[in-house]
Amino acid sequence: MVNRKELNPESSPQAAFGARLRSSREARGWKQDELAALVGYSGRHISALETGRKPPTLRFSRSLDTALGIAGTADSFESTWGELRNGSLLEGFPEYVRHEGRAAELRLFEVGVIPGPLQTRQYAEAVEASHVKRGSITTEQASERVDFLIERQAALVRALSPLVTVVLDESCIRRTVGGPHVMDAQLRRLVEFSEQSNTLLQIAPFAMGEWRPFNRLVNLLTLTDRSMVAYVESETRGYLEREITSVLPLVRAYHQLQAEALSQAASVAMINQLRKGTP
Repeated sequence: MVNRKELNPESSPQAAFGARLRSSREARGWKQDELAALVGYSGRHISALETGRKPPTLRFSRSLDTALGIAGTADSFESTWGELRNGSLLEGFPEYVRHEGRAAELRLFEVGVIPGPLQTRQYAEAVEASHVKRGSITTEQASERVDFLIERQAALVRALSPLVTVVLDESCIRRTVGGPHVMDAQLRRLVEFSEQSNTLLQIAPFAMGEWRPFNRLVNLLTLTDRSMVAYVESETRGYLEREITSVLPLVRAYHQLQAEALSQAASVAMINQLRKGTP
C-alpha cells in the first residue's frame, strides 16, 4: 500500500490505540473515509489517530464503539481510552467510570475529600496539583485527569438523570483543599447539589464514631437492568465487584450508614455554618 506507515504498538499507549484502530477498520474492509463517515470525523482525522499523530478523545472512542458494535463491552475503545488517559489511576477505576456514566442510581461515600462527581474544577485542580508536587504524576497527567473528571461529570447529565445519593464523612467538608476561596466555592457546590430533584446529600458526623461502617471510598451503582456494581479502593488499587454476594453486604452497610447520618436539611445547615465560619 502506498504511503502506508508501519505502526509499532509497543512504542506507546497512543500508538497501541492507533494500531488497534487500524486493524479493526481493516478487518471490516473499511477505508478510512468510510469509517470517518460512520463516526462523524474526517478521513484525515482517522489517519492521524492510526499513526499516533493525534490522541484519541472520549467522544471519538464512544462513536467508534457504536460503529463497531462493541459499546459497553470489556473490549471497547472507550475502555482503552480510559486506560490511555488515566494510566496513573488505580486499576479498575476506568472500567468503573464507564458503568457510572450509564447507571440508573449512584450511591457514593467518601472520607477526607469531596468525591469526583461533586468536585468543582478548581478543587479538582488543587487535588491533582498535590499529586504533581509529590511526584506521583506529571503536570500533563494532572491536566488530563481534571479534563476526564469534567467529562465524567457531564456523563451524569442526561435526559433521564440518575438518582445520586452521596454520604460524606464530616472530614470531607472540614478539610481545606486549595485555600479558603476554592473551598468556599466547593461547599457552595455541595449546597447546589442538594437542591437538585434527583439527589440526596448527607453528612456522616464525627459523632458517629465507631458506628461509621466504611473507612474508605465506597461507590455502589444500580445499572439500568437493575444489576448492581460496587467499587472500593485500597491504597494501591481499585476493585470492581459484580458478584451479588459481595455487593449486597456493602448495600446493607450503606443503608445503615444513611440511617445514622444527618438528614439532608441538617447536613446542608452544617455546610452553611462552616461557610459562615461558625462552629
